[in-house]
Amino acid sequence: MEGRATAPGAGTVLNALANGSGSAFAIDARTTATVELDDSGTVTGEVAGAPDADTRLVERCVALVCERHGGPETTGPTATGGHVRTESAVPMAAGLKSSSAAANATVLAVLAALDRAPPDALPDGERATPAAPTRAAACRLGVEAARDAGVTVTGAFDDASASMLGGVTVTDNTADALLARETLPTAWQALVWTPEERALSADADVARCERVAPVADLVRELALDGDYARAMTVNGFAFCAALGFPADPAVEALPDAAGASLSGTGPSFVAIGTDDALDPVAARWREREGTTRRLALDTTGGIVTPEHHP
Repeated sequence: MEGRATAPGAGTVLNALANGSGSAFAIDARTTATVELDDSGTVTGEVAGAPDADTRLVERCVALVCERHGGPETTGPTATGGHVRTESAVPMAAGLKSSSAAANATVLAVLAALDRAPPDALPDGERATPAAPTRAAACRLGVEAARDAGVTVTGAFDDASASMLGGVTVTDNTADALLARETLPTAWQALVWTPEERALSADADVARCERVAPVADLVRELALDGDYARAMTVNGFAFCAALGFPADPAVEALPDAAGASLSGTGPSFVAIGTDDALDPVAARWREREGTTRRLALDTTGGIVTPEHHP
């Protein structure tokens, strides 16, 4: 039994470490997961190009989906183990939701292998599969696996929902509840600057982040009002202060970009706006050490690849 699926990374509107509420938007940089399932009872994993990478998350995703949807009590194919391989255009530990993208892609790939992929994650978006969960339910499996694997503080339902569903989402991470999902203006793109250093979200100083909760409350209200650009800008300055990052990249993005923020717990910064508006921002950011990329905003979310359409 084989399955393959992809899911995009995301940029931050509101970091959920302060008050449990989060918001993120999907960007067109994808992670692909390929799984081969069996009845071995053992799961192994690998990350392309990173032989020493931590694979606990994707391995737990495979095991959890098999437990819930591939056991002998379910209809259709059964599986208890297997192997998962991921390859990604989303840099790890850079604040661009690489873990959420990997988890979502892996969950969908396993569901596809078990012939239980969500219909709206299939290439034609129509064909039903036996006992198929919704994409939101599939996303929550990845969030559960992330908590089990200890790679997230909040559960990252905000990041995971944006990656799985596409567009921009606002969530209550304490209840894994989706509060809003929309698409950003079609004329907008994302500009991402990523320095060489990396920062693991699990290492973030949560106590310092909680001190900016009053600002995060304001950001949540702005996001729920649909003012995502201003929301992410306020978030960026607050969390640069809380996490000890210089806010210079965000300052350099304004006022040209519609919004700019530290993404996740860093170290990447992301700006959104029209192509013309982002041109001067890109010129400034390219003077910095690191990588600057312009990416489309993703509205598709997680999908099963056509060759693995059940």
